[in-house]
Amino acid sequence: MRNLLTKAIPILTLLLFILIMNSDNVLKKPISKDDDIPKSIQLIIYDVNAERWNAASKKTYALSKAWKKVLARVQFSAEKDEIDYFDVSLSRIKGAITAKSKSDAIIELNEAYEHWDNIGR
Repeated sequence: MRNLLTKAIPILTLLLFILIMNSDNVLKKPISKDDDIPKSIQLIIYDVNAERWNAASKKTYALSKAWKKVLARVQFSAEKDEIDYFDVSLSRIKGAITAKSKSDAIIELNEAYEHWDNIGR
């Protein structure tokens, strides 16, 4: 029995770690309606194109909250660089919307979407 446990525990631990490290594609999918990152980005792009800055600002705040929810799920399986890049893009989006710079906001939103897409690759 002891021999079985000394072999089973390391194997099960390794299997658990492998599952966690390869689960980012599953974990980044929306669980509820308020943590859908790609949809939030598309809605912000729509508002920025229409130059509805107040709505874009509110949706950027909602995107930030959604990102915090998703980050709690994917932080152990996603690459730290991609997480950091998405954080930086989110900050730049907030700045571009505050400055009411349509071109900068669209560029940063597309970059954030690209970083989101790269999480889990």
